[in-house]
Parts: sequence; structure tokens; C-alpha cells
Amino acid sequence: MPREYQYPFELRHLVYFREVARQLHYRKAAESLAVAQPALSRSIAQLEASLGVDLLNRTQRRVELTAAGKAFLERIEPLLRALAAVPGDIQALAGGQAGHVRVAFTGLAMATVLPGILREFNRRYPGVRVELNESPTSAQLDALKAGEIACGFFHPDEQAPAGLRTKVLLREKNGVLLPGDHPLARARTLRLRDLAGTPFVMFPRAHNPGFYDRVLAAFQQAGVTPRIADEVWPRANAIGLVRAGLGATFMCPSEARQLPGEVSFRPLDGPAPESRLVLGWRKDAPPEPALHAFLLVAGAEAG
Repeated sequence: MPREYQYPFELRHLVYFREVARQLHYRKAAESLAVAQPALSRSIAQLEASLGVDLLNRTQRRVELTAAGKAFLERIEPLLRALAAVPGDIQALAGGQAGHVRVAFTGLAMATVLPGILREFNRRYPGVRVELNESPTSAQLDALKAGEIACGFFHPDEQAPAGLRTKVLLREKNGVLLPGDHPLARARTLRLRDLAGTPFVMFPRAHNPGFYDRVLAAFQQAGVTPRIADEVWPRANAIGLVRAGLGATFMCPSEARQLPGEVSFRPLDGPAPESRLVLGWRKDAPPEPALHAFLLVAGAEAG
């Protein structure tokens, strides 16, 4: 056996010593451990011989810890407690009741489905830590392929990404978010062609090519050439620019439920881009228990 695995004592020696140190009485310690007192005495003697120090002072009336015994007890207590916790910890990990899950998301996910999923997951699995990271679709796909995140809430292209399983969580036709003082902010009906002169705040196409192209296609269907004033990330920045009166942006109804007073959300008749939100994870191996539990709470079939 390699030297690194060679110890001068066994686990039972540590357990026996701790009980004697607790009871400061050999007979009581032997009864507590359900071992014969002579066997307990021999084990303590073996432990002291292996360490080369006296751990206990023994007289006919009492047992006391030496300075070395006190120091030894302080060092083995955390070890024994950790060992005692191992079975429960492993069972919790295997059952998805412990561990952690790395989850990436976009602004749309956090504004719609993700808070409810997190609330329910925390209620069911309080021992699992969820590590959240906001990132665009392109970055999430790279992170999933590299194994840097367990799952992601992102916006897919027409075809499912290779090597991933996905669950559709949201599909909605977009409306438009306008500054509160925009001439069309209170219009009862609104079409994309009505906004031909309005600048739009978008995001870099590389972050979400599918939705970006659906936006351009909607403008083309409406016979309008879009005026893109700026491209920003994350999503909250676009909303901030609309609040500042610098342009309009697209938004789905589920995302528009809670908005500041300086903006106005209006649905669109006719051509409009569709938002698609999916939950995606790798399919090359069965999900680890904590991820499996998260997917189930999110309504995804993890098998």
C-alpha cells in the first residue's frame, strides 16, 4: 500500500478515544460503545503507542486529558463529524436534494418564467444552490457545449442546437415599447408601418441571430426600412433607452406586465417578430441529480 495511505491507527481507535474523552471514565465509555472495557483500554494504549504520546492521565479515581489529548481531540472531532455526515450527504446528492446547478438566462426569461421556476425549485429543493448568470443566447450555447453551465434559458434559431435538448417555455408575438410621450403611445391599434419614422433600440445580431432576423423579416413584410438607433445588451439597457426617449424596442406581452411609467407598451397588428424562449441542456449524458430536479420543476422531460 502506498505510504500516503498508511496510518498508524484505525478509525475505531479515534472513536474509542473520543468517547473516553467525553466520559472521562473507562467503564462508562465501554458501556456507551458496547465493547468490553479491557478491549477499550488496549485500543487506547495502542493509539498512544502509535502517536508516541500520552493522551490520558489515568488514576484509580479519575481520567484526565493531557495537553496532547486535548489537542488530539480538537483535531479529530471535525474529521469524525464529517465522516458521520458522508452517508446523508451522498444520499442527498444522489436524490437531487443537495448540490448546485449553474443556470444561464436572458432578460426575457427573468422577466417571465424564470422567477416562478426559481421560487418553486427553492421550495422543493432548499439544499440545492442555483448559480445564475445572465448572458446572451450565443454565449449560452458556447457555455453549454463546453460544460460550463448545466442549462440555459435562451432564444433558439429555427432548428434546435446540435447536441442539446430543449423545452419550449414561451412563444409570443411581440408588441412595441414606446417612450411615454411618443405620438403613438396611446394608439388603440398600431401597425409596424406606423412606426416607419421611429428609431429602434436593438441588440447585436450575434447575441441572438434568430430573433434579430425575425425582426428584419417583420419590417420587410410591413414594407418598412427599420431605423436602428442603437444596439445594446443586456435587455434592461434597451428599456432604459426607451425611458430616455431615444427610441422604441420590441417586447412580448408577458415581459410587459410590469413597466415604469415613462414608457408605453402597445400590441402590434399585422407583421411582428415572435419571441421564443426555450430551456436547453446537453443530451450526451443523463443529467446529474440536481439538474434533473431543476428540469422537472421547469416542466422539462429530463430523461
